[in-house]
This record gives sequence, structure tokens and C-alpha cells, in this order.
Amino acid sequence: MTAQRFHPSRGQMVDIGGRRIRATSTGPQSERPLIVLECGSFGCAADWAVVQERLAARGLRSLAYDRAGLGYSDPSPEPRDGRAIAADLEALLARLGENGPIVYTGHSMAGLMARVFVPRNRERVLGVVLVDAVTPEMLDERRTALGIHAYRGAMKLVGAWSDAGFMRPVSLVIGDLIGLEGEARKEKRRVYGSASHARWAAEEVLNWPRTSGQGREAGRFAPELPVAVVTAGDAATRLKALQVAPAELSEHGYVEHVKGANHANLLGKAFADPILKGIEHVLRSAAR
Repeated sequence: MTAQRFHPSRGQMVDIGGRRIRATSTGPQSERPLIVLECGSFGCAADWAVVQERLAARGLRSLAYDRAGLGYSDPSPEPRDGRAIAADLEALLARLGENGPIVYTGHSMAGLMARVFVPRNRERVLGVVLVDAVTPEMLDERRTALGIHAYRGAMKLVGAWSDAGFMRPVSLVIGDLIGLEGEARKEKRRVYGSASHARWAAEEVLNWPRTSGQGREAGRFAPELPVAVVTAGDAATRLKALQVAPAELSEHGYVEHVKGANHANLLGKAFADPILKGIEHVLRSAAR
């Protein structure tokens, strides 16, 4: 996949030292904190198109990007674990001249990455927003761990067979479950059907235990760090209890369960506003 294949309104290629990361920035230049948006497994920058548009309408700058090997970004040396991913994001921010405060917002698997990135950058992270996110503690829960193990097994097959091109027809059916529009929708489907994207996305998933262990080693978020948790659906489950734990352990926690939403469309037009409410909560709490 090359830089020429994505629409110029959908970002830029940034050299972080011998390889390129694709990034999309929106919102007016200002002194306000940057909202960093981390996608989940098999995701890409397009996942955040609706949220970025709404943040920009509120005068907030945001940055979404394709991790190494995903979307339009160049691959990088293995393993694709939390520390490697955190280092890439740090390099990307530095190359873009983004040295100010940030709010780290992560969907799904990015909950594991948050536990690695945030402690490494505690002096600049104002708060965290977790969107239907995975936590390292979920691997302690037998039923959840079995589900994660099964998912990793499936992703191992996806990675092994990615060059066969089977993701292209799959992308026509489930390439966009978020409900994107315009160029972002086209991009999401194109990326989802990419053999390279499938291979490197699978590699990230296979490294979940390693990333989880790195997050545990770094420790839980500091109690004074504002944490907002937004989950899909309103049913009370053990999984949700694990998801909301980071907010409950925060002195400035915020929780919202979004009735009717699912894991993917929580990022779409119908359900994205609670994510913005979580971000605004973090910004208000950090400004006190």
C-alpha cells in the first residue's frame, strides 16, 4: 500500500526514522491539549473519523494514526508489542512537533497499550479515555481469557493466510461495522481487505499476552489521573466490571454505558457523543 492511495484529506505520511507512519490531524491549531486517538485490533485511523470531526467542531485538535504495518504505515521489526507501539507513537509525536499535553483515548485493544504508553509519558498525559477497552486484568478472568485465547488462535490463522487474499471479499461484508461515510468509509474497507494490514494486525493480537504483561509491570494508572470509561451496551456483566475498574480507581473517574451501541458502532455517528463527553470530562478534571 502506498501513500498515493489515500485521499489527501485523510492524512500524511510521517518519517519517524527510516520508515513512515500515516497520521491524520484535525481541529484548529491552539494551545489546548491534543487528543491522541488509538485504534483497536485490526483498526486504522479511519475508525476515528466521526470522533475527529466532532472534536474539531468543538475546537479540539486530535491525532489518529495507523500503527506500523496497519493501514498505510510501513511495517517495523517484530515483535509488535506494547513497548514497540508506544515507542512509535512517541516518535510520531516528536516528529510532528507535538510536545505539549495530551489526552490518550483508546478503543478496544488500545486499553492494553494505554497501560504501557501512559506511565512512560505521565508528565504530559492529562488523562485517559477508554472506549469499550480491554484491560490486562481481563486475562485473569477464566471465561474472558478463553475468549481472548480463541481470538488469538483465529488471528494466527488470519496472519498465516493473509497473502492468499481472502480478506478482500470479507471486507465487503464486515469491512466497516462502525458506520463511516465518504472517504473514511472507502478507506476503511480498502484497508480491511489488505493482506499486509491483516498480517500485521494479527501480529499485534498474538502479542496481547506480552503487551498485557508490560502493562502490569508498569502498574495501574495513578489515582490522581482522570480516567473516563465508555462502554457499549448497558448490561451489567463481569466484563463491564473489569472495564470500568480504571475509572473507579481514579479520583476523577467517569463512566458511561451506551445503551444500544456495540463494540464497533460506538465509534460511529449514532453513538460517538459519549466518547466526546468522556474526553471533555478529562479536560475539565485536568484543568482544576
